Amino acid sequence: MAVANKRSTMALFSDPSDHYCHRVRIVLAEKGVTVDVIDVQNGKYPEEMLEANPYGTTPTLLDRELNLYNANVMMEYLDERFPHPPLLPVYPVARANSRQLVQRIERDWCRLADIILAAKSKPAEVTAARKELRESLIGVSPIFAEMPFFMSEEFSLVDCCLIPILWRLPLLDIELPRQAKPLQEYMERMFAREAVQASLSKFERDLR
Repeated sequence: MAVANKRSTMALFSDPSDHYCHRVRIVLAEKGVTVDVIDVQNGKYPEEMLEANPYGTTPTLLDRELNLYNANVMMEYLDERFPHPPLLPVYPVARANSRQLVQRIERDWCRLADIILAAKSKPAEVTAARKELRESLIGVSPIFAEMPFFMSEEFSLVDCCLIPILWRLPLLDIELPRQAKPLQEYMERMFAREAVQASLSKFERDLR
């Protein structure tokens, strides 16, 4: 059972190298939320976080009496708690499509990134995952020429999930070819976004 949060301000326990934590930090920055971001690394978990999160995982968000420890739940909560600017469409069909895109990003791209980044992954697994991720990104690149954001006219939670993976391409040892120009232009626009810059940890800044 979650322990009541004693903090007077919102707190995010965040691994500065983790892309799931990064997506939550982007949402917080987009919303302009005042939050204490507490870096958690190398398995050194503060007692306050362990009391709030029975799984001892990051990200962990504390907001008054509420404790959250799933990145996607956090993002949707923050979008509802701080409605401006909205990061999910208003209409149910469009919202469902956005949620489904988030799930596809996780299954198709986050899964592969996790394999590449995992210390326990075998070299053959890493090579295969890197090849699959690179080819998949190249394959969808033309889509990014159709709209200013990922399959949307507005910046959304979908972009918040995708940007951390794209930011980590150097870490993943993936270089995009010239034919992926629409995706590269999308990356340039997103990386220059004020909230994305504000969301970066020192670890992430050092990647680029």
